[in-house]
Amino acid sequence: MPVSKRILLVDDNALVLEMMGRALAKEGFECMKAGSAGQAMELLKDERPDIILSDYHMPEVNGFEFRQNLINTDFKDIPFMFLTSEVDSDAMLEGINLEAVDYILKDTPVQVIVSKINNFLTTVREQHERTLKELSKAAMALNLHSVPQKLPAVTGFELDFWHKSFQNYPGGDFIDFITVDERHTFIVLGDVMGKKWSAWYFSFGFLSYIRAAVRICISEGNFSTKSILQKINSVVYHDPVVNDVLSSLSLVLIDAEDSVIRYSGAGDLPLLYYSSKNDVAREVRSSGMLLGLMPDGDFDEIVLDLSKGDQLFILTDGIIDADTDNGKRTDYNSFVEAVTPFLRKPFADFKASDFLKWKTKEHIDDCSLIYFKKTS
Repeated sequence: MPVSKRILLVDDNALVLEMMGRALAKEGFECMKAGSAGQAMELLKDERPDIILSDYHMPEVNGFEFRQNLINTDFKDIPFMFLTSEVDSDAMLEGINLEAVDYILKDTPVQVIVSKINNFLTTVREQHERTLKELSKAAMALNLHSVPQKLPAVTGFELDFWHKSFQNYPGGDFIDFITVDERHTFIVLGDVMGKKWSAWYFSFGFLSYIRAAVRICISEGNFSTKSILQKINSVVYHDPVVNDVLSSLSLVLIDAEDSVIRYSGAGDLPLLYYSSKNDVAREVRSSGMLLGLMPDGDFDEIVLDLSKGDQLFILTDGIIDADTDNGKRTDYNSFVEAVTPFLRKPFADFKASDFLKWKTKEHIDDCSLIYFKKTS
């Protein structure tokens, strides 16, 4: 996997900023440039670099203060290097105490600067890959999976899913299929707010609550997705461990005998429903709030009576969020346009296609999509 090389340069000297940016761009870096710490913070709201290279002699907010501000935010884990015009042992020590990974003198040859940064980013990538392997082994040993290992067989339906994690990290998206009997199958798609390890960890907690709520409700003869979702929400809201960790959830029940779909959502994206009879795709939108946000999530239950050829797509927001040259872009309509050519084709063609090509840059979150079609 190629090493990403997006760098944020911060310097109040416009000439240094321009020259350094040009030199690094020639070496294959994608350069974000800011003339002050304030401008840098604004850029970080829309785009996340792989490394930050900042001068520490700047007016208003100097480099040390800028670094300290970052430590108190979600940007604290972005590797940080100081750019300086002089050797100052005390300043270097202060920077090390702020967890800066290196100091670079401004008169250092560009080739040496590039080598330093490349070596560091390569090391970070190698550590990342080793950590992923270790986590993967641990998850396999514990039989933990946030996406299914196989698909259930549902009479009269074709069922499949597509999932891509963010930068190959385990993330907050989770998928599950709960087969009750030959007639009833529950489909679960959720997205724990947050990134990487913490979201991945909490996804198993949410999955446990969901599975338990489904089993309890059906043991009482209650197959209402609204009731199940409210039970899940109540447990999450009153659990001090997860009540400040928000998650969306799409809960769908397939009734294979009556060809009926029951759907309730908690802060999720609209489902995309395709009617083969009318050859029209439309949104199916729920009113529910994110899990655990309020004691009563204001959930509803939507019933769809399916005919042969009808299809349903359930998705997380990673599908419609993209990192563009103009910042983050959220676009459900572009997803619909990308899906439309495949509505009358096998889902295998859809999965094999580059249907996310409308995103001008790499996706910025886990992407998950569940698909099913009434076949008889």
